[in-house]
Amino acid sequence: MASCLNIHAQKKRAADYGIKIGILKPGKNNAITDVPGVKVGHATITDGNSINTGVTAILPHSGNIFQNKVPAAIFIGNGFGKLTGYSQIEELGNIETPVILTNTLSVPVAADALIDFTLSFPENKSVRSVNPVVGDKRRWIE
Repeated sequence: MASCLNIHAQKKRAADYGIKIGILKPGKNNAITDVPGVKVGHATITDGNSINTGVTAILPHSGNIFQNKVPAAIFIGNGFGKLTGYSQIEELGNIETPVILTNTLSVPVAADALIDFTLSFPENKSVRSVNPVVGDKRRWIE
């Protein structure tokens, strides 16, 4: 029963309960993609009852994010999850890669992929340090 309640609870947003976050008016779809230039992609992998996972990528703009860093902040709502890239956001207040959300065990693999992606831009050939932002997204489905 707890699984069913959790699944149904995920269908509503805070605004559906009358909770207003921030001072700005939500966009047309009340979604991150309402922000001009932001792109979001997602892939889900399911295989019977044994595999249910996926990955979400958030690109703040379509250019070279390392060369055109984006202001950022983090609020930790689940200290048990895995997260890489937190230190730079806290220290410098920006991101230099897309943001990837995936399962706990894929955080290191996704970070490695973001580093490769960042270094693939010709203008990043001299880059010696990349701080990818990858977090685990938790879904409790039984």
